[in-house]
Amino acid sequence: MNKTLSAIAEQLRDANKKVQLIYAFNGTGKTRLSRAFKELMAPKAGGEEAQASDLADKRVLYYSAFTEDLFYWQNDLERDVEPKLIIQPNAFTRWVLEEQGQDQSITTTFQGYTSDKLMPHFSNDFSSVSFSFERGNEQPEPHIKISKGEESNFIWSVFNALLEQLISELNIVETENRSTDDFNKLEYVFIDDPVSSLDENHLIELAVNLAGLIKSSQSTDLKFIITTHSPLFYNVLFNEFSNKACYMLERLEDGSFTLTEKSGDSNKSFSHHLHLLQTIEQAIADQKVERYHFTLLRNLYEKTASFLGYPKWSELLPNDKQLYYSRIINFTSHSTLSNEAVAQPTPAEQATVKLLLDHLKSKYGYSHQKS
Repeated sequence: MNKTLSAIAEQLRDANKKVQLIYAFNGTGKTRLSRAFKELMAPKAGGEEAQASDLADKRVLYYSAFTEDLFYWQNDLERDVEPKLIIQPNAFTRWVLEEQGQDQSITTTFQGYTSDKLMPHFSNDFSSVSFSFERGNEQPEPHIKISKGEESNFIWSVFNALLEQLISELNIVETENRSTDDFNKLEYVFIDDPVSSLDENHLIELAVNLAGLIKSSQSTDLKFIITTHSPLFYNVLFNEFSNKACYMLERLEDGSFTLTEKSGDSNKSFSHHLHLLQTIEQAIADQKVERYHFTLLRNLYEKTASFLGYPKWSELLPNDKQLYYSRIINFTSHSTLSNEAVAQPTPAEQATVKLLLDHLKSKYGYSHQKS
């Protein structure tokens, strides 16, 4: 049945499951669902977001693209200012860094995902962090700007420190024996796609570590909702949890949504290649190709390359213009600038979608028969 995101948020709340795992393609509405769930559990008080300062009042904590937006780079090349990652004041970083002093724990987790040579340096007031690369006996490389993947690892490491603390506290049954009351009202942790910039090795590592942390939660009052666009991340979590509910979130042409319960991992439940193929074909037939169809096309190429054993999905593109088409798909499927966030692609871009889909179907033998 078609639903709004608010109705789906109610469905997740009413399911009353310890772990709910949701797969959705990029652009479907995972992050908006996390906001709808947050608004359901804790409606805004007044114009601002209820001073997002006191953890003690929160019924839901969430990690999403909005969490990553709390961290941004200060770059002033004209004045030759050393790059540093600014930390906007917010509830969970204040608690983790200022109140609990978890900077060393964050560093350990971060280096576990990256390198023990990569060192974060927090400012005294924890308003920023800079990074250096230690080279042993050689001269260290100070004040570097880390990659997007490393930045995502760092931000997740901050949230991970909070997650470890709150699970540990809520595992203490008697509230009077807890060291803090800050999490006594907490009911849900909503984690939205923490793996958007990670390679496969780090993605699997994060999934296993997250699953282990969640499985260590003994509180019957604390529940977890996890969304992802990554079939690999979904499959790792699917196999890690024995007691969970699994879904696929889809956005329909009229702007409504469906949340369909699934059993089995993504390969058994979602028939990704067929679903992607049919979705793109229908958009081409209806002349309704939008920018998110480039994301679906890339996903289809990635899945085909993985199945056939190609190390790079771009190797499946037409040989004569492989680099050109690769850049078009990468640029169009990952556009984030405001002036690029337009639903309607140009006629030339729409023609490219059809050309590359026809190429994949003709060269790699896609069948329309369902498996």
